Amino acid sequence: MVSKKNRALVRQKKHKRLRNRYSGTPERPRLCVFRSDKHMYAQIVDDSIGHTLCAASTLDKGAGLEITNNIAAAAYVGKAIAAKAIEKGISEVVFDRGGFLYHGKVKALAEAAREAGLKF
Repeated sequence: MVSKKNRALVRQKKHKRLRNRYSGTPERPRLCVFRSDKHMYAQIVDDSIGHTLCAASTLDKGAGLEITNNIAAAAYVGKAIAAKAIEKGISEVVFDRGGFLYHGKVKALAEAAREAGLKF
């Protein structure tokens, strides 16, 4: 069985490889996802200036989630980040899964963001 520390290192290596390929621009910023054991986070970043344009997580005050580490919570974060992005005039993003596999919570977040109006 792989330890948690080794699994985290593998994910970080995958994320570095992905970051070499994808970068956020002012026209098409990067939607990056991070999930911890308890929470889910998403932020939209313009890498040309190194600024976070908007962010959402299961820790938001208006979330009202009882369980913060399931697919429903991930879908909430996807809808929230899409709403904040559209409010700021961002409609197209590059999706950065952060080295996580594209299934389960990461996939739920991405699909909820697409349904809420983000294109990627």
